Amino acid sequence: MKDARAALRYAKAILNLATDSKSEAAVNTDMSLITSIIAENSELEVMLKSPIVKSSDKMNVLNALFDGKVNNITLGLFHLLEDNKRITMLDSVAKQYAIVYDHLKHTQVATVTTAVPLTKEVEQQVLDKIVSLTGDKANLENKINPAILGGFILRVGDVQYDASISNYLNELKKEFDNSHYVPKI
Repeated sequence: MKDARAALRYAKAILNLATDSKSEAAVNTDMSLITSIIAENSELEVMLKSPIVKSSDKMNVLNALFDGKVNNITLGLFHLLEDNKRITMLDSVAKQYAIVYDHLKHTQVATVTTAVPLTKEVEQQVLDKIVSLTGDKANLENKINPAILGGFILRVGDVQYDASISNYLNELKKEFDNSHYVPKI
């Protein structure tokens, strides 16, 4: 909990700095790159969190990976975290930055669960519908779950709309179970 609050403070500070230099979108792209690279490389994650690996060695790895690929503000974050002996929090800070950036830009994360991947046309229709319903833009995350059989489950913030075939079948089953029909046999 303490580290989560610290990561949020770092993320807000970096966002303020990026906003002042009008590079908050570029830094957001950098943070997405950082989280995806750490997620794809478990060895990098272990190395960053290891108390045995020297902080200077961690910085050498980060500089080799990201130098020339990220904004100077992002490179400054690496050095700030190293100076404060919190380089282990890099992934958490990057994730928190994405959250506060989306909040600043009035963008929500919408999750659509479908049995098959969405096409670009359907994805755009869903995004347009979210904007018309909420007034906010959304980043769409498509989860694939063949168990829903068809239809979709849309979750925006704390609101969920379940239009899946599996949900429809479950509702139908409940109706039959609660039926007061008595056969005449």
